[in-house]
Amino acid sequence: MTDNTKNRIYIFKGFERFWHWAQAALIMGMAVTGFEIHGTYALIGFKAAVFWHGTLAWTLIILWIFAIFWHLTTGEWRHYIPTTDKLISVAMFYGYGIFKGEPHPYKPTLLRKHNPLQLLAYLGFKLFMAPLIWVSGILYLYINEWTAWNLGWLDWLGLEIIAPVHVAAAFFLIIFLVGHVYMTTMGHTFFAHIKAMITGWEEHS
Repeated sequence: MTDNTKNRIYIFKGFERFWHWAQAALIMGMAVTGFEIHGTYALIGFKAAVFWHGTLAWTLIILWIFAIFWHLTTGEWRHYIPTTDKLISVAMFYGYGIFKGEPHPYKPTLLRKHNPLQLLAYLGFKLFMAPLIWVSGILYLYINEWTAWNLGWLDWLGLEIIAPVHVAAAFFLIIFLVGHVYMTTMGHTFFAHIKAMITGWEEHS
């Protein structure tokens, strides 16, 4: 849906915006509780941190299941197919063009919401960061249940491997989140992309 009089396009649907902000809140909550479990600081107490970390993690997993179902049934998954079209020009824009006031070489459309650099970042998130943090997290959370689940063959891993891997995955996720927030400031106005994820409308300069 477009609005030619105001030079804007309706990009982000209601569930997509809810999923985005809920996911962001859950990830930040997991980071806060997770680093308390790690012993980085004391905020709400170890036991409370463990409880809330697990609760937030399972809530996010449920949210992701709904999000995957929504993407598959609505066809929105097509927006995440990676492409090299305009990849170099977009990379050059973020590298130096943006600092010279050059226009963004990519404009979102109803068929392609994300630029090729975003698609590669999302692909790395979905294929590397997400599986790493979830597999290591579930193994970490239920390490005392491995034998009962016939996973005793994983005993060679132990906390000395699982814990550092999970923490490393958490750092990757935080770096991704910080980079994602930073990139939202690179619109034609400072909060243009954030506003689009609130209203659903992407405004073109």
